Amino acid sequence: MNFGLDRLLSDDALRAELKGRRVALLAHPASVTKNLTHAIDALAACPEIRLSAAFGPQHGMKGDLQDNMMESPDYRDPVHNIPVFSLYGEVRKPRDEWMETFDVILIDLQDLGCRIYTFITTLLYVLEAAEKHGKTVWVLDRPNPAGRPVEGLTLLPGYESFVGAGPMPMRHGMTMGELGLWFVDHFKLDVDYRVIAMQGWAPVQGPGFGWPLGERSWVNPSPNAPNLSMARAYAGTVMLEGATLSEGRGTTRPLELFGAPDIDARAVIAEMQSLAPEWLEGCILRDMWFEPTFHKHVGKLCSGVQIHVDQPSYDHAAFKPWRVQALGFKAIRRLYPDYDLWRDFPYEYAFGKLPIDVINGGPGLREWVDSEAATPADLDAAARPDEAAWKETRRPFLLY
Repeated sequence: MNFGLDRLLSDDALRAELKGRRVALLAHPASVTKNLTHAIDALAACPEIRLSAAFGPQHGMKGDLQDNMMESPDYRDPVHNIPVFSLYGEVRKPRDEWMETFDVILIDLQDLGCRIYTFITTLLYVLEAAEKHGKTVWVLDRPNPAGRPVEGLTLLPGYESFVGAGPMPMRHGMTMGELGLWFVDHFKLDVDYRVIAMQGWAPVQGPGFGWPLGERSWVNPSPNAPNLSMARAYAGTVMLEGATLSEGRGTTRPLELFGAPDIDARAVIAEMQSLAPEWLEGCILRDMWFEPTFHKHVGKLCSGVQIHVDQPSYDHAAFKPWRVQALGFKAIRRLYPDYDLWRDFPYEYAFGKLPIDVINGGPGLREWVDSEAATPADLDAAARPDEAAWKETRRPFLLY
């Protein structure tokens, strides 16, 4: 199969449309060709393409910044001698003067298929700036490694943030290119937008489903996105960023596990299995131990739960990462009613709201966890209509 970048590089007619125009690139470490050449180098080698600027999202063009809310500086690319502007530095939206450095911007970002992953919000901000300045936007499309399934509550009005670009559930099941089509329609943007679609992406076919196993290497799109298992679990485990539990940052398996020094992982797993065994289909929960080298509970031995999704093989339709992690929170709340579970700080610069509510796009998940009377059936009853509605909303924008 070919990703959007590979199609552009192999199609003379597509590249001819860029001739004589100043071209910018928005990219990160996973923006590579099938032979793992970075997009900036591959595009710079094309005589028809004149690169005039580049942009980096959260974690930077180089993907070097480990944690959230670590800002990247602007700099000048030492190889290609073009400015590289940070969309996660002093600003999140492109400055007016930056928009005057190009005519067309190529967006080549590997997404994880989760509303909170900030690259999709950056896409929206670039589309809005392109409308204002009359610029052209091309998305060089890439797979959604979490595939087509949809899961989670829809973001509520007033909860928009850098981790919540619009009213969609946590696991949206779309590619970057498709999301751009929805953004243009939903926000009524008058912008010259185009998707350079993939060839041969089969999101509903195993064994890889969202990812072409055996055809493409996985390259970290951000420092704590090291493999497909993490990408598949992320729509659930990302909620741990709003909790006092460790999500495994500072270990070699970040965002595939959760734990803390003061819980009993075996008891947590047993409680999860007792509460909603149907939510645990498609994964195996294993109790384990870990000691983070940085971040939450640094240097402390934690009792943890690792979420395994690849044994005997990945079950695309069965695995429900958002429900699995919600169930983990619920089990801890039932076992330890007074546990200090929720962090309180301005997560992604959203002031006045708990991080867990910012992450979920509303208080519903937290209120369900904290309610002694609320059952798994209650969360299903809240989420299923949102999930069904999103499947209908996204339908006109699906390209594959």
